[in-house]
Amino acid sequence: MKNYLMITAAAVAALGIAAGGAMAKPAPSANASATSTSYTGHELAAAAQVSLAQARATALKARPGAITDQELEKEAGGSGLRYSFDIKSGGKTYEVGVDAKSGKVLENAAEGKNPD
Repeated sequence: MKNYLMITAAAVAALGIAAGGAMAKPAPSANASATSTSYTGHELAAAAQVSLAQARATALKARPGAITDQELEKEAGGSGLRYSFDIKSGGKTYEVGVDAKSGKVLENAAEGKNPD
């Protein structure tokens, strides 16, 4: 009887661990957003010649910091298709736009500033 109780307790513990593991959400990796297809405008990616990862690298080279938001959008200027990144740097948020066809930086300015 003791062996049966030990096996049952072990089985219940194993099921509890398995159930808890299935319910737990994995922590996002540092590069999850770099490869994720769940960014705004991802449906336009087929028309882009520059990948999201390449555009992120270009944006961070132009404005080192932490990307807080990213999207692919149709917008005037350049080829008309651009990746737009919000980058937190030095306590401010900057918008960096990267042309999705040429890879050139189209915008690199503090967010909320209007051109004069």
